[in-house]
Amino acid sequence: MKKDLKSSVKNLGTTITQIIHFVGGEKRTFHDISTTKIQQGQFTKLFQTDGTMIMINDKNVLCIEVFSDNLERDVKGNKIDK
Repeated sequence: MKKDLKSSVKNLGTTITQIIHFVGGEKRTFHDISTTKIQQGQFTKLFQTDGTMIMINDKNVLCIEVFSDNLERDVKGNKIDK
């Protein structure tokens, strides 16, 4: 039986975009991540809506920026509801 960790990103909608900042200054942006399928462990598993699985080694992550895919931004970065 899978345990739901009740991730706070579920509050942002069913899909999100994450910008992950790694040790050493590297950044990666991942779009269309399903908030209902995130699995945590030594490697956090993120699943995109196209079926792609992304595995992130948590010990190499400094911070993660999370954005709802239900919101768009104008050219100035202001949020616009879809």
